[in-house]
Amino acid sequence: MRVLLVDDDPALLEVLGAYLRGAGFEVLEAQDGEKALELFPRADLVILDLMLPKLDGFKVLEEVRRERPELPILMLTARGEEEERVKGLELGADDYVVKPFSPKEVVARVKALLRRAGLKEELCYGPLRLLPKERQAYLEGKPLPLSQLEFDLLLTLAQHPGMVFTRERLLEKVWGPDFPGIDRVVDVHIAALRKKLMDDPENPRFIETVRGVGYRFRETDAPLR
Repeated sequence: MRVLLVDDDPALLEVLGAYLRGAGFEVLEAQDGEKALELFPRADLVILDLMLPKLDGFKVLEEVRRERPELPILMLTARGEEEERVKGLELGADDYVVKPFSPKEVVARVKALLRRAGLKEELCYGPLRLLPKERQAYLEGKPLPLSQLEFDLLLTLAQHPGMVFTRERLLEKVWGPDFPGIDRVVDVHIAALRKKLMDDPENPRFIETVRGVGYRFRETDAPLR
């Protein structure tokens, strides 16, 4: 699971980031609102300070909610700033923590938000089993030797069965908004992934091509847990 941590305080990023990594999360960091908007497409949850340089947290919150209404957002607010907290919740934040806070409490709230958002610790589609936290995949009980990019690509598709992803959207979400590559990169990695999954492109069990658009994970086998 990827957590995007957004705050302009380097010390806070270091300490809270260490706790999140210790809990098994991959952490992306941003010290201003513009960088946060670049990184949020790759995140499973955002921890967002409201007072940010370049672009304040409220504007970031509005943009994230517009693009990804399902993404869990945890606000960081200053003590006594009730109006800020109310405004943030009205704009779509899911929860808040008041500074100064316990990093352990933040980690606990992150886990609770992910549970509420329905981000499963295990996804099973027939013979395919994915463990997002451990970043492991199994096919018919045997571990799949996936690269980091292949796992991220497979997880992105499997977390949204039936949803069509354009190549551009997959590039942005898996490779990141700054990746200078072309759409063909996605096709190459999908082909490699299908080979490891023993998935026939003409009669796929898992990854289906949507002609002229992109790819989707088949809905035929619903996740078992």
